[in-house]
Amino acid sequence: MQSLLQNEDSQTCPQGCCPTSLFNSSPLSHIKTTSKPRNSSSESRHSFAATTASSIFPNTKFTNHESLPSLQESFSEFSKVFPQYSETEKVDRLRGNEYYHLSFSNQSCLDYIGIGLFSYYQRHQHHEASKIQLASSSSTPQTQTPQSPNFSDIPFFSISYKTGNLKTLLLHGGQESEFESAMRRRIMGFLNISESDYFMVFTANRTSAFKHVADSYPFQSCKKLLTVYDYESEAVEAMTSCSEKRGARAMSAEFSWPRLRLQSTKLRKMIVSKKKKKKKRGLFVFPLHSRVTGARYPYLWMSTAQENGWHVLIDACALGPKDMDSFGLSLFRPDFLICSFYKVFGENPSGFGCLFVKKTAISILESSSCAGIVNLVPERQLLQQVSEDSSGYNDVKIDQKCSTSTFQEQELSSLSSFSGRIQIPQSVKVEGQLSELQMTVVPEEPKAPEGSGTAESQQNKNVKDSEDGSFSIECRCLDQVDSLGLTMVTNRTRYLINWLVNSMLKLKHPNAEGVPLVKIYGPKIRFDRGPALAFNVFDWKGEKVEPVLVQKLADRSNISLSYGFLHHIWFADKYAEEKGRVLQTKEGRGQGVTNKKKKDRDNMGVTVVTAALSFLANFEDVYKVWAFVARFLDADFVEKERWRYTALNQKRIEV
Repeated sequence: MQSLLQNEDSQTCPQGCCPTSLFNSSPLSHIKTTSKPRNSSSESRHSFAATTASSIFPNTKFTNHESLPSLQESFSEFSKVFPQYSETEKVDRLRGNEYYHLSFSNQSCLDYIGIGLFSYYQRHQHHEASKIQLASSSSTPQTQTPQSPNFSDIPFFSISYKTGNLKTLLLHGGQESEFESAMRRRIMGFLNISESDYFMVFTANRTSAFKHVADSYPFQSCKKLLTVYDYESEAVEAMTSCSEKRGARAMSAEFSWPRLRLQSTKLRKMIVSKKKKKKKRGLFVFPLHSRVTGARYPYLWMSTAQENGWHVLIDACALGPKDMDSFGLSLFRPDFLICSFYKVFGENPSGFGCLFVKKTAISILESSSCAGIVNLVPERQLLQQVSEDSSGYNDVKIDQKCSTSTFQEQELSSLSSFSGRIQIPQSVKVEGQLSELQMTVVPEEPKAPEGSGTAESQQNKNVKDSEDGSFSIECRCLDQVDSLGLTMVTNRTRYLINWLVNSMLKLKHPNAEGVPLVKIYGPKIRFDRGPALAFNVFDWKGEKVEPVLVQKLADRSNISLSYGFLHHIWFADKYAEEKGRVLQTKEGRGQGVTNKKKKDRDNMGVTVVTAALSFLANFEDVYKVWAFVARFLDADFVEKERWRYTALNQKRIEV
């Protein structure tokens, strides 16, 4: 049988996320037609890439950051290349009305990916109502009330940990509050997951969900664990470590240098069984696309794995809003699916993970005692606890900025959990600096969206009874994404990410060789690339500027970037010399080491800067990133920033 990836371009739908074979009678029917000319859909994708590359700053290179066109000039040219971008204007209006804190803080949040639950406007209105209700219910005169917490900083809900056995919980159910039941129904409806087919469990974060599967999967009889990740993931590393302790043989797909394309031949050999008798081979863990490089992978790998006796776990954490609409869940029906949600974009990245287990797969699981399953605690219970005793609060650290990162991926939901009696201090430590916790002062209250009403009525709307009498919760961000639809959201991020990629490649050092300032890893200009970008900045000598330094300098320009670690990279013989220069440990040590031991090879890779676009990203966000990176064209930029940092009596950046 031929390779699954002979013609990758022909296997994605116009949205770039759904294989065309979804609409064929056989999931492998494309194999018979791979030698035929491109179809119209494939041709349009190819035309998109060619037109984008030739139309954005044609025959131009920028060697000085001061020579860059202005934001207005760049947007004018951008609009000419992508005239359809104007059709996404609804997103800009939504951002201005419901997420106005992004404009007032002037912060471009490009350091994490995922889906939020609530809007900033909803959160602000809800907590204004909470303060009013608390004040009116208190019998203590206002002048005698002790210092109280800033309720604007209490989230809609918290999480509380509970111990338990995953299999027992799945078989017999657990005690679930109305709040949790309503949140579960809303999320499953948003993801188009049927309650008759799947059981859902709330977990503390993404890593907890992966570890639960590893602790419960029968690796004694289904020996193998096969993962497909081009970057180091804390969740996957935890799963791998746990499964190996339980007797599993862990394997990883590889990605070929320099474009980091999936090594399809090698992956197929690991998946396909040579024996005629099919038995359960193990667990196949498949992300729908890379949350670091933006590479998308054909869904047909799931079908191939299932046909060859693998159980399949789908990692949907990097999915954009509404991507599940084109996933074809009813066709692939994975045994496990994991995703995560945060609370409010750009301000509160805490949240929870979601583990979905197909009901027919519960019987294969083994009993295991592991932590990480959580309950959702409604805010009204927290408010009640605070009002009962406002004099003995415990300090809580709150991060008002976008999430920071580690060499591993961001754990979007690990900042959660208020417990016991709570104090929100007037000032807290934020990334080593003292920062005042204050709500953004809005000169004029933005016009309330139709039907939102007053603060008190808004709170009543957030938690209410639905028409059928069941308890329901308004998740305003999810509602907004539903109203925008898959096409609008996908097109908007497609135009923005491809403009950024193309513009980055136009930056060249002003020397005779014209050394590129930026190297991009993974897909470059592509119709179906994801809204994530992995890159590095190089000085005029060709030496890499460490990603952690780039991130810190970007943060001082109100741009939140992240950094990650690419690994499982395969080098062909013609790149053998380059391999020694490129690979290093994630700590930056051992550059050039080519030890043949598997453990040592797995620890080698490439540290990179990453940027991720949410559905709320706009042109100004990507322009700011481009203009910031262009400043490295100045050979003295880093040194100037060091002196400036010291002059401001702040901690000096260590390289």
